[in-house]
Amino acid sequence: MASKVSIAHNPDIAKSVPQALDMLGDLSELFKGKHVAIKPNDTWVSPDDTTACTQADTVQAAIRYVKQFSPRVITITGGSGDGQTDEVFRILGIDRIIREERVAFFDHNRPPFESVRLDSGPQEEVMVNPHIFSYDTLVSLSQHKVHKHATVTLTMKNIGMSYPAADYYGHPRSRGLNPHNFFDDLHGFIAAMCKRFPPQLGIITGHPAMTDTGPIGGYTFESDLVVAGTDFVATDTIGAWLLGKEHVAHIEQAAHLVLGTADMKQIEIAGMPLDDALQIMTEKISAPDVADIQGK
Repeated sequence: MASKVSIAHNPDIAKSVPQALDMLGDLSELFKGKHVAIKPNDTWVSPDDTTACTQADTVQAAIRYVKQFSPRVITITGGSGDGQTDEVFRILGIDRIIREERVAFFDHNRPPFESVRLDSGPQEEVMVNPHIFSYDTLVSLSQHKVHKHATVTLTMKNIGMSYPAADYYGHPRSRGLNPHNFFDDLHGFIAAMCKRFPPQLGIITGHPAMTDTGPIGGYTFESDLVVAGTDFVATDTIGAWLLGKEHVAHIEQAAHLVLGTADMKQIEIAGMPLDDALQIMTEKISAPDVADIQGK
């Protein structure tokens, strides 16, 4: 059976997120009566540059979509690898959205820590905050961008490199307080983490998208695209393809672990045709408009 991945195209993120999710069919089983955790991309920001992270209006759109299904709890869960999560959220304005929407916030970088075994990859175990085990449904709300080490930062990396507790391993984790082997096989580690902590829903937004280099400092532009799916491997496969990345090791390794499909022939596209979405990306990258240049 094919995995469905939707592509919505709308300059209004408040409309494009629900459009993409509605095209996936009935998602009520993911949300109704559940503790739903939404994990935005929160790697690093400054008052002058917020382009590497999920924007506050994107987070609000996701919250409002989930709310219509009467979840038991909604938590915005964060774990910045290169900064302090609460400060990142403050600069982005996500803290304000959390207050306005009356949802919970949790920083999974903070103690207490608990060791969790991994079945594969370079790390036999990883230290995490055990609060994440209380989540019934995990939504990976990621940016559509490239990454100099992981090739792409999409739904898988958004979880895999955020859940390891940065207060234990250090900020940034490459100069950690406690030793680890994450970067000995980064792709294998991301795949192993997503096997242990699989997101039940992936949402990738081009508000903004980032190419050239990443995870910060690349060329950013508004693609007006949202990619979504309940198969996070298939979702990332389409997201990577739109970035011109046909082979991404952690996506292919996740498929090998039978976490989802990376076979384009086994992915059903709902909404905008894939070629049309690629054309939008190509035009934006090769011929950016004035608003994109001014917004960088």
